[in-house]
Amino acid sequence: MSTTPWTDNLPVTDAHLHFFSRRFFEMLAAQAGKSAEAIASELQWELPPVDPAQLAKRWAAELDAQGVRQAALIASVPGDADSVRAAAVACPGRFLAYAMVNPLVETPESTQGLDAVCFFPAMHQYYIHDARVEPFLERAASERTLVFVHCGVLTVGVRKKLGLASPFDMRYSNPIDLHGVALRHPRVRFVVPHFGAGYFREALMLAGLCSNVYLDTSSSNSWMRYLGLDLVTVFRRALDIVGPSRLLFGTDSSFFPRGWNREIFDTQMRALAELGAGAPDARLILGENLERLRAG
Repeated sequence: MSTTPWTDNLPVTDAHLHFFSRRFFEMLAAQAGKSAEAIASELQWELPPVDPAQLAKRWAAELDAQGVRQAALIASVPGDADSVRAAAVACPGRFLAYAMVNPLVETPESTQGLDAVCFFPAMHQYYIHDARVEPFLERAASERTLVFVHCGVLTVGVRKKLGLASPFDMRYSNPIDLHGVALRHPRVRFVVPHFGAGYFREALMLAGLCSNVYLDTSSSNSWMRYLGLDLVTVFRRALDIVGPSRLLFGTDSSFFPRGWNREIFDTQMRALAELGAGAPDARLILGENLERLRAG
């Protein structure tokens, strides 16, 4: 059954899907003092194949089954960009290659061939306006690479399940830190996920002031409980300030056997329908905006 009268006829692109490669599991396992196989068993998750191209094909089949045309795959540990590059090659035209980088230890050359470079300042403890980020932004501007900046509350559920510490520092999480950076780099297209993940007001102010800042809608947006908001209100305010042309639909899907999180899609589409959004706005949010960003 359709969520709205128009969802069956609209192509869907997921702008936020985590690519949990074998290397991702191996890094968690090393921190937990266990094997990757033990980690997968404990989580009741499928252990991905060593070859990321095989995992890409697994995701392609899953997205086919769900009617999703394309997805942005985020390599979710630093140094794993090769996995999403391999995924994009294995399934031409199907995936965008995004990768987490730590600018304190990596070089801009590590971002070659990516569609987006992803910064997690609270995780790696630096400000987005740190001088060491600047070479990455200059390269992004020259190569028309998107820049994804995680702001607000940062939780990694899998770490909690495994009893691993998450020593993230929220002093580095404010979207306002991105304001001067976005103004200084008008050719760079910035994406702030999860509507700012708790810094909703600040994310709206940032996007309202900087036309090169986009918001993604991904995850359950559980941060809303801190502000007493519901998803309909969040979408209404975002649409009022940034409009439908700077919102990017995403789910934050990540692992198998759950696969693509259909519930996130259905919930967001119901919220848009309740607001009276029509097919033209939904078409922008569900894929056309990201396609336009890709095209430069």
